[in-house]
Amino acid sequence: MIAVIDYGMGNLRSVEKSFQAIGAQVIVTHDRNLILNADSIVLPGVGSFKDCMNNLQKLKLIDPIRESIDNGKPFLGICLGLQVLFDESEEYGPVAGLGILAGKVVRFPNKISETKNGPLIKVPHMGWNKILVKKTDSLFETVETTPYFYFVHSYYVVPEDPDIVATVTHYGIEFVSGIQYKNIYAFQFHPEKSQTLGLSLLKRFSNLN
Repeated sequence: MIAVIDYGMGNLRSVEKSFQAIGAQVIVTHDRNLILNADSIVLPGVGSFKDCMNNLQKLKLIDPIRESIDNGKPFLGICLGLQVLFDESEEYGPVAGLGILAGKVVRFPNKISETKNGPLIKVPHMGWNKILVKKTDSLFETVETTPYFYFVHSYYVVPEDPDIVATVTHYGIEFVSGIQYKNIYAFQFHPEKSQTLGLSLLKRFSNLN
């Protein structure tokens, strides 16, 4: 059973439907016991880092998230679910995150372009973009080196440990679009919005148990 954590933010239904489409057993919940008893957990999210942390605290979900990760349960973070793993975000901040991974979350710089003298990039970064796979891992064993996934975000993570970087993406600058550390997998892009490749990634995650 995969538990998708419901903390009042994010496109929970899209994530649920994507796992159902690949034949996985999935439940959307904020029940502590259901989360702790699940085989793997997913933390999705779209919106403000501060609101996310506040909601996780109000619903008393931080401890079951930490406990699940500490017990080696496969964890998937999507978009905001990646960002809150880190120490802090500069969005409306600094705002403290879960501190499970060392690093911070920063906004795309102003006035940068993809090419010299080219048009300035738009923030948020929204739409399809390719990722460069940096880690050979089970989630990417059958994925081409530079597949395209769907993004929508204004902030990105800056890990202190370069060894946890799984994928990078270029949008005016090169930024970290995915990390993998032990049983933690987390991505800035949205697999649930990325059609066949996204479903394939979710399928491989569901098979990690």
